Amino acid sequence: MTERVETIVIGAGQAGLATSYHLTRLGREHVVLERAPGPGNAWRSDRWDSFTLNTPNWAFRLPGAEYQGDAPDGFMPRAEIVARFERFAASLQASIRYGVGVQSVEPEPDGRGFQVRTDEAHWKTRNVVVATGLYQRSKVPPFSRQLSPKVAQVHSGQYRNPASLPDGSVLVVGSGQSGCQIAEELYLSGRKVFLSVGSAGRAPRRYRGKDIFTWLLLTGFFDRTAGQLPSPEARFAGNPQVSGLDGGRSLNLHQFARDGVVLLGRLRAGREGAIGFAADLQESLAKVDKFEADLLQKIDAYIEREGIDAPLEVLPSLRDGYEAEPISELDLHSAGITSILWGMGYDFDFDLVKLPAFDESGFPVQRRGVTEFPGLLFVGLPWLHAQKSGLLYGVGEDAEFIASMIAARPS
Repeated sequence: MTERVETIVIGAGQAGLATSYHLTRLGREHVVLERAPGPGNAWRSDRWDSFTLNTPNWAFRLPGAEYQGDAPDGFMPRAEIVARFERFAASLQASIRYGVGVQSVEPEPDGRGFQVRTDEAHWKTRNVVVATGLYQRSKVPPFSRQLSPKVAQVHSGQYRNPASLPDGSVLVVGSGQSGCQIAEELYLSGRKVFLSVGSAGRAPRRYRGKDIFTWLLLTGFFDRTAGQLPSPEARFAGNPQVSGLDGGRSLNLHQFARDGVVLLGRLRAGREGAIGFAADLQESLAKVDKFEADLLQKIDAYIEREGIDAPLEVLPSLRDGYEAEPISELDLHSAGITSILWGMGYDFDFDLVKLPAFDESGFPVQRRGVTEFPGLLFVGLPWLHAQKSGLLYGVGEDAEFIASMIAARPS
């Protein structure tokens, strides 16, 4: 069966729903195709039980569904996030088809539109908006298949709570937001935790009287574009270590070490019951510390430049992590490790798009989400326009732009 529609939006997460909202306002015919059984699947299925927003509630800015509750400075839990997505999707005057997996997007032979094949229908459409988000393919090292089957392996997207893991110590690989939050939950539950540290930065939850997210917005941190980064690879740096749990709190690897977490260098290799680590722990910790110091220096300069009345604050200087004993190889059995939590993030997976629209890293080649192939557009990834392009706070702006590009296309 072949169906026709002006625009197909692939994905009913924050980017796809925001795009649908703006297309509806412009009166443009479209359909949203979502593989999962409901909207906001990344929030529903790829987050653990105790997860909360890491940005304040007021930064929940889906267009037409902006947060207007009585706790703007709080951090809503996963269940509330999912409920808001469900209400938002239900309010849209658009066709959203759940449980429909897109298999391929191919150009029409004459170049005027696309053929979109799904597991239930064949579509012809003029425009395709790819809004499949960041959480596409779990990143796990290839050697994981060579590790002992006696050790459970779980990606952060599949982790739910400490009780869901076998009894015993846990190796957490990755120190971005997810890795650090899960590591903290595990050791606070009484687990022995080993943490392989990367170079994701650290930010205090609050500084000089404001939430750090407020300062980041005021100083233009999230308005930065890819051209302002030191290298293209910097687009894929982990988000700063911070938590919204219990009203919001800071995360600090040195505090982790003080609390008994064993800090390790970057993952190097592994086989059977042993994993090797690089001798770069101190270097990584120095990068984490420098990120925070540089960030606070920029905030201090902004406060002084703008004449803002904000009380001076000096954060505690912790250095416990530098005292960690170097470990080049870890015997999992001897260390009592029964689980490995892969917190290394995700890889892009745009294989369904059968066009050469991607760079060597798999990221779309585009200008604010618009590719060189007329009608092929992307929304919902950070750095499509600015860093905030992938955030609940900023995705609506990009979605509005993409909808306007579709409306402006000549017939």
